[in-house]
Amino acid sequence: MSLISKTPAPPYYAVIFTSEKMADDNGYSEMSDHMMNLSEQQDGFLGIESVREELGITVSYWRDLESIKKWKMHTDHIQAQQKGRANWYKNYKVRICLVERDYGFEK
Repeated sequence: MSLISKTPAPPYYAVIFTSEKMADDNGYSEMSDHMMNLSEQQDGFLGIESVREELGITVSYWRDLESIKKWKMHTDHIQAQQKGRANWYKNYKVRICLVERDYGFEK
């Protein structure tokens, strides 16, 4: 099974969340797993890819801007955002992009 999301033909949107965590985990892993599982249940969700070392990068793929807006306003997601700013992140950046073209290779 590939770790790379199977997205539809463009256009679609990508939300890139780049973050630096503080040292203390304090429930972060559990919340991260919950957000990943919950995002997959949202209308308009297309896929997600995530890595974390010193820098964390999560890219989620969405059908349209309305789907992204609804996810941002989801009650559990709002709570995760608040906890992230208060407890887990030194800093983060969110970028929302229109994917106009994609291509790949697979063995």
